[in-house]
Amino acid sequence: MKMILPALLLCLAALSAVPALAETTARRVTVTEWKTVFAKVEPRDSLPARSRLGGTLQEITVAEGSAVTRGQQIGTTVDEKLELELRAIDAQLSALGSELSNAEAELARGQNLLERGVTTEQNVDALRTRVQVIEGRIGTTSAQRDVLLQRTDEGRILAPISGTVIDVPVTEGSVVLPGEMIAVIGGGGFFLRLAVPERHADFLAEGDSIAIAGIEGAETGTLAKLYPQIENGRVIADVEVAGLSSKFIGRRVLVRLPVGRAEVVAVPPAAVASRMGLDFVRVARPDGSASERVVVIGTPVEAEGEPLVEILSGLKGGEVLVAGHE
Repeated sequence: MKMILPALLLCLAALSAVPALAETTARRVTVTEWKTVFAKVEPRDSLPARSRLGGTLQEITVAEGSAVTRGQQIGTTVDEKLELELRAIDAQLSALGSELSNAEAELARGQNLLERGVTTEQNVDALRTRVQVIEGRIGTTSAQRDVLLQRTDEGRILAPISGTVIDVPVTEGSVVLPGEMIAVIGGGGFFLRLAVPERHADFLAEGDSIAIAGIEGAETGTLAKLYPQIENGRVIADVEVAGLSSKFIGRRVLVRLPVGRAEVVAVPPAAVASRMGLDFVRVARPDGSASERVVVIGTPVEAEGEPLVEILSGLKGGEVLVAGHE
């Protein structure tokens, strides 16, 4: 009986030193590093609708925000000189038509006289040649008229792509030059376009999931395209977001990009206790007892689907943690 009592006392002391709760280990896990940058709502393609004809902008039928389809006429440019040239050519064609009628009549009379032996074959050939020359002049003048009609038709300003009108820098009555921009049309879908420092380019890949803030109902997007040309030390990328509104083009939105991976020490949130503005974890000692250690916690992380909290200082990884705090 005297030997059993000291053994029971030792067992009770050991049970009071270490709580009979589940143990865990401070783990070193690899997490993704994120960088927050601003992105802008922009169309993938932005093309100008230009006037092919120089003259006066007679009509513009779209405004900023208008939806257009490819080939739709959005304005008309008029050159008054073309109308005058068309009138002159029409007058020439009318005169040539009269000459042709007279020449054909003379040719008919010549052929009649030749049949009766009054005139010679040479005179008839001259009359036939005159008819052919006038017909050639009519063909040339008609071709010139077709060119003028084509130039007049080039006064129709057409939308180069289907999309939304972003900008209309001119008004009706403006004098425009050939090739001058009449409207800017955005199409090809709307994306979040961002510029990332080139040092992070190797960590980005098309298809990556991107965290998004600032758009109602949207939390993630997909890195749809990385442009190969680096401009001013930055890589341009497009992020595709489901249901992205194109109401305000150029709107800035915060996005978080995966720009690297790092190894950190992490523990379950239940292993951390906070008191008086400090965070503590309970670390098991080799002799079976436990001591509290002050740690500095970081952001929440996840490893194999398990939620953890990052430990910035206080643990090196591999320490055995016990639950329960004084």
